[in-house]
Amino acid sequence: MGDEPTNGELARRLDAGFDDLKEDMRDLAGRLDTKVDANLLTLQQQAQDERTHLIAVRVSALEDARQKETDVRQEEARKAEAQRASDRRLILTSLVVPLLLLLLQVYLASRGTK
Repeated sequence: MGDEPTNGELARRLDAGFDDLKEDMRDLAGRLDTKVDANLLTLQQQAQDERTHLIAVRVSALEDARQKETDVRQEEARKAEAQRASDRRLILTSLVVPLLLLLLQVYLASRGTK
């Protein structure tokens, strides 16, 4: 009988076990309170996906606008180059050709007087 616990010691051990169990339950409840609900997680992920989609659409629109702006600049550069070529032809025809014709007339006039 010396190895068997007394009724008072059994009661203390049971109380200590219940106290440990209560403490474990409080810890578990605290951990469950901090856990994210699956529905809430799904809603957060959907919101994040929507934001990502909106950003992707905006980036795509900005890229399209940038490409159009680049195309307009290239077209303007082509028009400017064509205008410069036209100006060069105009200079040639309005200045150089009359000068050559004048020189030709002078040459022909000097040959004709001999």
